[in-house]
Amino acid sequence: MERPWYQSFNWVLAATTVLLASLGVVVIQSATLHDPDASGEWRKQLIYVAIGTPVMILFASIDYHRWQRSATSLYVLNLLLLGLVMRGGHSALGAQRWITLGPLGTFQPSEPAKLILAIVIAALLARKTDVRWKEMAEVLAAVAVPAVLILKQPDLGTTLVVLAILCAELFFGVAKTRYFAAFAGLTAACGAIAIGTNLLLRPFQRRRLLAFLHPDADPQGAGWSLNQSKIAVGSGELFGKGLYHGTQTQLNFVPEHSRDFIFTVVGEELGFLGSLTLLGLYAIILFGAVRAAFVARDRFGLLLSVGIVAMLTFHITVNIGMTVGIMPITGIPLPLLSYGGSAILTDFAAIGVLLNVHLQRDKLVF
Repeated sequence: MERPWYQSFNWVLAATTVLLASLGVVVIQSATLHDPDASGEWRKQLIYVAIGTPVMILFASIDYHRWQRSATSLYVLNLLLLGLVMRGGHSALGAQRWITLGPLGTFQPSEPAKLILAIVIAALLARKTDVRWKEMAEVLAAVAVPAVLILKQPDLGTTLVVLAILCAELFFGVAKTRYFAAFAGLTAACGAIAIGTNLLLRPFQRRRLLAFLHPDADPQGAGWSLNQSKIAVGSGELFGKGLYHGTQTQLNFVPEHSRDFIFTVVGEELGFLGSLTLLGLYAIILFGAVRAAFVARDRFGLLLSVGIVAMLTFHITVNIGMTVGIMPITGIPLPLLSYGGSAILTDFAAIGVLLNVHLQRDKLVF
């Protein structure tokens, strides 16, 4: 017998998502307090949160099986948007990733592409329980086209997120472990060759990688962001310098500290305890996401949930890791916290999908 929806709804996951996004508005306000060019970002982020909350509720109310039936249409739409970026997208900071929407600002198609590809991969793998080489080849071919378009923007970080989603869903979706092992080995070999022959990394990306390996080699150039980030996080000590009082933050020593390096603001101004609280909120979200995967009533729901878990986990791990010097700088945002409309709305939508998978756990599958 099915329980009422309000008893099956994961209120903790939904509330934590809104709380974390609201915290992001406050942190962005502190990060841009003395930056006249970005002083309005926190107001825009507040609007994104106000829009994202009903988006999450909307996606939570949509039967996730509809995404399975719409996978082909979503895939085509995704390719059209990514192609539109390549033909006439807006460029900034050496990248061409955005579509201009006039007074509404810009839209970054590579952000929803992650969720769309998680749906597409899950739909392809869910067609058969005995997934072998042929089915794997179909999935790889489907992912390769949008991945190349994203990589050409260039957006290596998002491409790596797509790879993480693909790996997670293949691991749970293939019939034999040796199939996944062969895929992982081939992927690692191709990646090593591409990096070694300069086919994968642009010059600025290679400088970032070298700065990670040798942070003191170019402290005023490629190593500047990493060094200032570590100084900011370390200077926060246990309790932090206080919101709006971080010297590295308020003097704008850390570049992009309302976007890619927003964790440095938390580390410096809220300290180790504030950072630990932030990680605790992310742990609650990831626990709710993993729980949705465990209680999914069918193969598609399981694989889709796994893909979203991989997406969120990769973002959190790599973003925080790069700010403290244990990961190379890749330029991916911190979910729900970094400034950016396309990213945060995608996060809200993804959480909404997980909420629906969890909501339907008591339904019978025929």
